[in-house]
Amino acid sequence: MSAILLFLLVIFGAGFALVLFVVALYNGLIQGRNAYKNAFAQIDVQLNRRYDLIPNLVEVAKTYMAHERETLEAVIRARSTAIAGLGAAKANPGDAAAMAQLAGAENGLGAALGRLMMVSESYPDLKANQNMAQLSEELTSTENKVAFARQAYNDQVMSYNNKREMFPSSIVAGMFNFQPAALLEITADDAHKREAPKVSFN
Repeated sequence: MSAILLFLLVIFGAGFALVLFVVALYNGLIQGRNAYKNAFAQIDVQLNRRYDLIPNLVEVAKTYMAHERETLEAVIRARSTAIAGLGAAKANPGDAAAMAQLAGAENGLGAALGRLMMVSESYPDLKANQNMAQLSEELTSTENKVAFARQAYNDQVMSYNNKREMFPSSIVAGMFNFQPAALLEITADDAHKREAPKVSFN
């Protein structure tokens, strides 16, 4: 009787240890998913700050660049598209389609801002404007923060995807339908846009 009891205790102990092991793997995946979502929240903060600065920048530029209406309107349109892209990504951080939409919108906004800054070089009074200089400096600072936040997010996504794909946590990921997370990337064709737009007016 004691041998049967001992056998049952061993079976129970092994089963309990297995359950604890699966719980630990599951919790690790949850932790990884929460980490990249939290990292995306920092991108959200910085991008919203950027979007808030752009209308002020355009408003100041409009005073001096009355004949550049198309360029100014392109920036505002690109900003609206980027806001929509951020909304989609915020609703589902890590989703491949949402992250691609945001990356494309950000590339478009970066290109529009780049054109605005290039055209503004032809307006010395605008370059000398203190408000424009301050807004440009804030925008450059925000661009740098966006880049850091994006790198932190991508690092967390990589860590989560590694956990999700590596054995034995891959079994638990499959059992509980943990989906892969997508990086926030700038395409190779747009590699020149990795740097913040040149917005110095000194």
